[in-house]
Amino acid sequence: MNGGQRLIRTLVECGVDVCFANPGTSEMHFVAALDDVPEMRAVLGLFEGVVTGAADGYGRMAGQPAATLLHLGPGLGNGIANLHNARRARTPMVNIVGDHAREHLRYDPPLTSDIESLARPVSGWYRSTSAPEAVAADTSDAVAAAWGPPGAVATLVLPADVSWTEVGEEPTGRPPVTPAPVRSHAVGGDVVAEAGKALRSGEPAVILLGGRATRRRGLLAASRVAATTGAKLLCETFPASLERGAGLPAVERLGYLAEFTEAQLAGARHLVLADAAAPVSFFAYPGRPGYLVPEGCEVHVLAGAGTADDGPRALEDLAELLGAPPDGAVLQAAGRPARPTGVLTAEAAAAAIGALLPEGAVVSDEANTSGIFLPGATAGAPVHDWLCLTGGAIGQGMPVATGAAVACPGRRVLSLEADGSAMYTLQALWTQARESLDVTTVIFNNGSYAILEMELGRVGAGEPGPRARSMLDLSRPDLDFAALARGMGVPATRATTADEFTAQLERALQEEGPGVVEAVLARGGR
Repeated sequence: MNGGQRLIRTLVECGVDVCFANPGTSEMHFVAALDDVPEMRAVLGLFEGVVTGAADGYGRMAGQPAATLLHLGPGLGNGIANLHNARRARTPMVNIVGDHAREHLRYDPPLTSDIESLARPVSGWYRSTSAPEAVAADTSDAVAAAWGPPGAVATLVLPADVSWTEVGEEPTGRPPVTPAPVRSHAVGGDVVAEAGKALRSGEPAVILLGGRATRRRGLLAASRVAATTGAKLLCETFPASLERGAGLPAVERLGYLAEFTEAQLAGARHLVLADAAAPVSFFAYPGRPGYLVPEGCEVHVLAGAGTADDGPRALEDLAELLGAPPDGAVLQAAGRPARPTGVLTAEAAAAAIGALLPEGAVVSDEANTSGIFLPGATAGAPVHDWLCLTGGAIGQGMPVATGAAVACPGRRVLSLEADGSAMYTLQALWTQARESLDVTTVIFNNGSYAILEMELGRVGAGEPGPRARSMLDLSRPDLDFAALARGMGVPATRATTADEFTAQLERALQEEGPGVVEAVLARGGR
């Protein structure tokens, strides 16, 4: 058994049995070993950003790590944007990066780079395996680090000679130990009591949810607390995974624009954080605050964001302390918008999605400005999961949808994608076709970087001229996403009216395998 085989066997022994890969020469022994370890499912991505984003989507929905396989520093660099998003989502992931053979590094061959400097900012754990006999122990440690809590990107570098060297059937070093998920820590009673005192004070209060608190258990407990105390219930702008729909508590997300967040928090005297950080603006703007907690508002950390604190349990303990009835959660009523007709606008597209969203769907949302009507239109749809752009690095939506589909066979995944963002990682469609994944992708084609058009006016850069505006325009030539999708083996249609879009989406959601519906939005339409 060589080091590559030992690595894959140890991953499988530790419960990691899916690997999203874009390998190169240094990783060929890992690739060859796949035939010796059939328990490992290998999924090929044509770009490293697809690989890392798919591992993120898998981890969010499976609740356990997938592995990636990347080629040297440049391959890692190509995947960094979605590793950044995964870090922000606290997704468990084992990130395997090949490297040159150790002796070969002294020649400074062309692909040599500082892998550690690239990996550290997006990794919660990093190690380069120094010897073949250390592969099993290092791999086991990587999986344990990925599990957390909280979940983390664990990067393990495997030099080519470590991969090809024989290690025997049993490693000579520490044997692999299957790392069970580390249990979260219960928060102290004094912490719960402090939050309870604030919420009993009679002063305006807000409960802000993030992390694991935006799943069913945390939502039910938080809603009980809010109903008992009158506190306002909010969640992060871009939660990693929000469980929502009819029969679950409705929770309003913080606004993307700082002004909206300021309005949501206005007058609050207490802010209770449950697995969430105090809100800040996404960017700095001239003359505007970056820290968005109102002046005079006291912040109470019930469960720390990015820690081992058990947020859902802390909320349950808080509900018990406050005497909240077990059935006191306020649940979202069922209800769907009517099927839209006429002009195809973002609002009409959202109504169609709300009218048709299947029960148990997984929604990967990177609709950006085209998605502002989606939360309201889908609130009363059957229960579903909503995955957001956690780190703000665009090009996440289609890869995350790909990984979510691998994690959740039998569930329909709906990928909602802005046109500009779609071009970052469009190769994900090829992987969806190759793996026959049940992903329906809606691409909102408004012919522009609309988010940047908005931001250009907000940053105080002055009135833009024609050259500045041309940098935000996606025409000349126009993009034909239906043709691009078909070129990667995915059936696709193009809708220019609300009637066409509704009919095409309904058909795509019912068909097996992947499909694309390109929604050509009316220019300037809402």
